[in-house]
Amino acid sequence: MKIATRILSYLFHPLLVLTYGLIILIMIDPFIFGVNSVQAPGSKLLLLRIFLSTFFIPTMAILMLYFLGMIKSLRLEDKMDRTGPYIITGIFYLWLLRNFWANTIIPSVFTTFMLGVTIALFLAFLINIFSKVSIHTTGISTLIAMVVITMLTQNYNQLVIPITQGRYLSIPLLYLLLVLLLIAGILGSSRMYLQKHEPGELYGGYFIGFVSPFIALQVMFMLGKINLPMSIL
Repeated sequence: MKIATRILSYLFHPLLVLTYGLIILIMIDPFIFGVNSVQAPGSKLLLLRIFLSTFFIPTMAILMLYFLGMIKSLRLEDKMDRTGPYIITGIFYLWLLRNFWANTIIPSVFTTFMLGVTIALFLAFLINIFSKVSIHTTGISTLIAMVVITMLTQNYNQLVIPITQGRYLSIPLLYLLLVLLLIAGILGSSRMYLQKHEPGELYGGYFIGFVSPFIALQVMFMLGKINLPMSIL
């Protein structure tokens, strides 16, 4: 049981959130990224860039902090150990967001998600000064919010998964949302089972992660970067 919960924690590591979000958005509508599928060379190049910038490089930087003795454990169980990784990750996220902000190739829906994840990261950092919040539940909740926002603001209702050459599986976004909600519940339970967080820290993560993309959506709307249907204004 403990092995399974650890595997789940690694699979849904918060640093993988932007990579997963990009995969989902490309599967929903690859054409807004200028490609025709998630398997296209352009998709793979963008995914590699996001993975390296938001997971690999921050992970290497956190490992360096550990080997230099600046953090006690790679599990970041102590809230003071989280300060350095939060700052490092935030710098990389802001740098990537700055590069994508005026890039017309990157659709506003992904820029909005990236801004939402960055807001969630810095809110978690601020809370970490006084207490501790689950960054795992924060991360999965940003994905849930992204799917909800996509369903509310875009005319999409299907996720298209490539199976084999020329064969695809279409899944309603509502089903994807239900799966993510199930994963969020199991992930929160696993963090409690591993005794990494108290219930309040999990709920705080859920709240921050879900609200932050909606804050980003309003910011993008006020800046004229995205149009919103009147029903959600």
